[in-house]
Amino acid sequence: MSPPVAVVTMLAVVILVSAASRRLPLPAPLVLTVVGVIASFLPGVPDFELSPELVLIVFLPPLLYAAALNTSLIDFRRNVRPIALLSVGLVIVNTAVVGLVVWWLLPVPAAAAFALGAVVAPPDAVAATAIARRVGMPRRLMSILQGESLVNDATALVALRSAIAAGSITVWEVGLDFLITAVGGIAVGVVVAVLTGRLRFYVKDEVTDTAISIVTPFVSYLVAEEFHWSGVLAVVITGLLLSHKSHLMQSASSRVHEKTNWATFEFILENTVFLLIGLQVVRIVEAAGASELPARDIVVACVAVPLTVIVVRPIWVFPATYLPRLIPAVRAKDPFPPWTHPAAVSWAGMRGVVTLAAAFILPPETPHREVLILIALIVVAVTLLVQGSTLPWVLRHLRLGGPDPAEDALQAASVQQRAAAAGLARLEEVVTDSDRTEVVDRVRRRSSELSEAMWERLGSSDETPSRAYARLRVSTIAAEREKLIELRNEGLVPDDILRDVMHTIDVEETVLDLHDTWGGEQRDEALTAPASHAGCEHIRSLDGTPKPTSPDGCEKCLAEGTDWVHLRLCMTCGYVGCCDSSPNRHASGHYSETDHTVIRSFEPGEAWRWCYADEVLG
Repeated sequence: MSPPVAVVTMLAVVILVSAASRRLPLPAPLVLTVVGVIASFLPGVPDFELSPELVLIVFLPPLLYAAALNTSLIDFRRNVRPIALLSVGLVIVNTAVVGLVVWWLLPVPAAAAFALGAVVAPPDAVAATAIARRVGMPRRLMSILQGESLVNDATALVALRSAIAAGSITVWEVGLDFLITAVGGIAVGVVVAVLTGRLRFYVKDEVTDTAISIVTPFVSYLVAEEFHWSGVLAVVITGLLLSHKSHLMQSASSRVHEKTNWATFEFILENTVFLLIGLQVVRIVEAAGASELPARDIVVACVAVPLTVIVVRPIWVFPATYLPRLIPAVRAKDPFPPWTHPAAVSWAGMRGVVTLAAAFILPPETPHREVLILIALIVVAVTLLVQGSTLPWVLRHLRLGGPDPAEDALQAASVQQRAAAAGLARLEEVVTDSDRTEVVDRVRRRSSELSEAMWERLGSSDETPSRAYARLRVSTIAAEREKLIELRNEGLVPDDILRDVMHTIDVEETVLDLHDTWGGEQRDEALTAPASHAGCEHIRSLDGTPKPTSPDGCEKCLAEGTDWVHLRLCMTCGYVGCCDSSPNRHASGHYSETDHTVIRSFEPGEAWRWCYADEVLG
């Protein structure tokens, strides 16, 4: 099989397996790894070598950049303490503990043992977040895992370089090298983000803008590495800053193009790397089989190291979660979370492609290098197969679901309503007597339509006016497209003109599809199924609205000094609590304590009510 045919075949397998895994209870990264392992034993399958240069230069920068583009800088700063404790503290602890275990079990120098510790230290959040999105996980835990994955690779690679050079440097030099590497990488990231942002501000062509975006992570990474600084941190900082400022430097169409292209790029890269992990098995096992070490020692190490990696994470995560909150100032801003939160984070420690790539960085003269690489492969395989396959079960039994669909829809409708109000207020400021009344009315109507459509979805299980409009408009667009194709086939109109008109109606249909399927079918069912309150005695029996006990905000949040997202009013006693998307969920907690079944929104312009007992929105 020639190299081009092999590459195309591999990409085809990635696409087919990823598509098939959507119908399976297992996530795509796990399935692709297993497929790669099986394929590695088949005759005729070419040897795809996962070289460090391929991963660290071709795969890692764009994957980190794509993750950074989808990470909120505000959430990252809000969770900087747990992210730092995981991405720096836990990586260092893992490096030390695994290094001691390997040094004790195998006749290798301490430097090589600690180098392996650094290799297996950083979890790969691609698999964890893919599973979490599928089965549901609280938003803050997702933010923490994503933030950890953005930074921990930098810590691990610095620790690896330090371990390799351990014979000639001191502990103080390691710390200084880490500081210089981190600061330098951050500085490069900021500079690249500023320069790229200014360049893209003047680029109005969507294709050129997207091309610049694709090149950016490679530039940031290579510039930082040229100075021997952290290319990983440079890419992360560049992505975070450009994403945060995208509304200032890009047009709306450029943002849509960039998001679509990066989604495709990320899909291909992240799924390909997991297939490549599986394809390494035969070559690594054969190399380790030729080792001079006794097979018993190799087996013991291959069992002990993955077990150590799995056990060390919860031992670190639980104290790192609760000990800082013993400080009153920290606890006031961030109260103790339930034990289920650190438990979920503890089990989301799957290793991935960076671990294998880092293993191949070990110098050729490293004693028993082939065995150390095998151990790294076993760590990746065990964590992916054991933790990856059981994480959905763990999340379900911990009762950690994702954000409530109804609450998300209510927030989206509220936010859209506020945005529409701001737009209408601006319209009143800019409209002049020379503007035609029908034009102003049309602008006013279009500005309100999306907000009204979101509220419509919350009020009835029947087809809403906006849904009906979308259905009818899609049908008319289909007829328009058929006519355009007919004109094209007859050759009556120049092709470029037809393409422009086709693009116009394609854009409109895309907007209708996005609007019609906002949040997915499951979310619509979750919203519309309980929408009617005809059968809810609790809501029907309400008589008036009680006086709020805390009109300025959530009663407990005000006492604790914490923040909330939206407010809810208890229709029995007037208690004001925060919603389920708020960190402390005081409204639901009030129901658990008092059994007061009905709440209503305490937000301006909202009058909906919710019954906890019957799970009915009214």
